[in-house]
Amino acid sequence: MKTHKDMLKDVSLDAPWDLVELFARTPRWKPKDVNKGAEMIVSRLKKHNVPVTVHEPEIYLSVPFEASVTVGKTTIRAKPPAYSRPTEGVTAEIVYVPAVYSASIGTLFQKNQKQSDLESLRGKIAISEGFAFPQKIREFELAGAVGVIAVNPGIDIHWGICTSIWGTPDLDDLPRKPGIPVLAVNNPDGKALIALAGTGQKVTLATYLEEGWYKQKVPVVEIRGSEEPDKFVLLHGHYDSWDVGVGDNATGDATMLEIARVLTKHAGKLKRSVRIAWWPGHSTGRYAGSTWFADHFGLDLDANCVAQINCDSPGCRWATEFKDVSWMKETEGFAQDVIKSVAGLASHGERPHRAGDYSFNNIGISSLLMLSSTMPDDLRAKKGYYTVGGCGGNIAWHTENDTLEIADKDILLRDMKVYLEVVAGIADAEILPFDWKAQVAEFSETIARYQKAAGKAFDLGPAAAATASLGKALTGFYAAARQGKISPRSANHTIQRLARILVPINYTRAPRFRHDPAVPVPALPTLATALDLKGLDKTTLGFARTHLVRGQNRYIAALREAEALVAAAG
Repeated sequence: MKTHKDMLKDVSLDAPWDLVELFARTPRWKPKDVNKGAEMIVSRLKKHNVPVTVHEPEIYLSVPFEASVTVGKTTIRAKPPAYSRPTEGVTAEIVYVPAVYSASIGTLFQKNQKQSDLESLRGKIAISEGFAFPQKIREFELAGAVGVIAVNPGIDIHWGICTSIWGTPDLDDLPRKPGIPVLAVNNPDGKALIALAGTGQKVTLATYLEEGWYKQKVPVVEIRGSEEPDKFVLLHGHYDSWDVGVGDNATGDATMLEIARVLTKHAGKLKRSVRIAWWPGHSTGRYAGSTWFADHFGLDLDANCVAQINCDSPGCRWATEFKDVSWMKETEGFAQDVIKSVAGLASHGERPHRAGDYSFNNIGISSLLMLSSTMPDDLRAKKGYYTVGGCGGNIAWHTENDTLEIADKDILLRDMKVYLEVVAGIADAEILPFDWKAQVAEFSETIARYQKAAGKAFDLGPAAAATASLGKALTGFYAAARQGKISPRSANHTIQRLARILVPINYTRAPRFRHDPAVPVPALPTLATALDLKGLDKTTLGFARTHLVRGQNRYIAALREAEALVAAAG
């Protein structure tokens, strides 16, 4: 693998650490303060002679401030997640819905309570362990709860967002906008409140938020490629944060600043262009900034974006491993090679969650990274830390404690180089380094697992056959490309267009250019109902089979389209 040593040796801590220190003094969740953060990024880009365009879209945000739980004459401090319904007071009895805390990032965003425990919630306030994530809140609201208390795992209360709507809502999204107050409390207070469940004691929830349309700034840098300037790699991350948010995401903002500086210095040395974007609305708009970009530049992204790379929470203290890194299967081998080459470390990845600023799945763009390095499991266990969604595993994530000491200069320097080589490696590759054979092999494994679960209740044989046929075609395609029988331009066109077909079929339910809800999406979601067939009554089983017939049709049609594309490449 070619390594861009001349670029890597120019990576320095001077410019990025200056931004980290500045952001460590600058809260960035109120819209006016978020725009000030953008201005700080822009001023530093200009200082280093990096041209930048600043878009100013209006996006819809929910900005949380304060919340409380009142029991008799006692008031307990809380935090409202963004998109909680504001209220001066909702009073009702508490019903406890037991849940478990996630043991790993892999299950952090999944619901963690039993459906049977939701039956007694109508007119009551639900209290349950965990973060105020949208799938939990949506189920509680549909079960008739008038409010929700999320009991966080530790002594700190974590900010968050409780809507499943991805980005600014459209008319179809609005029915999923939360209609009840939601708040989070710390673990000791939560245990005391849980003890009140079933006693007849009523509590009052109060939440203070502001919601509406806000003009926010989106800085975008473009370093033009020398051979295919219209084609580009998108590197991006959010600059709004909860409070000062050093590990989430000042370190990521600084990483992108440094990569912009280095690539500008080496302008003209990469074949393809690189676009670098800083998003607002991540924290208070469920990725509203990146979703706006995906919407308003969707056709350009469709035609020209060869990969998207998310930069969130690099360079945090104790983050000595690359494990549970998000990447799509076709990008895995390349990502592992880069991490090994630059950082000297082996790495482990997982299917990207329906989280972060992965706002481009419905367009169909090969993707890698979200969170990067993290602390080892044994160190996390030794410190008694629970699972969080950033900050390298530090439980300061989404709290006032995410301050300067969360960042580590040496780790940040290493992670910046990893991100730079990932970007440069894709932008400069003769043939895009994405292995669709690996992704299709994973499809085969997924279908075999679904078939085993379905048993004789449904036949996924046609899907398995279509997968095998595409796998065979891809083996021939990559062999021909290596042998020079297919031109690099034709090979790259095919690899990019395969993403437009195969990423949506693996990561989305909604049509292209629409945004799926922010809830977990299983592999090959059109076929995942096969996991749920056992135990269904005859009537429901018929509905489920109908669902699978339609899903299998969609899947096979997509694979046939992909195979025709491969065949057309020669």
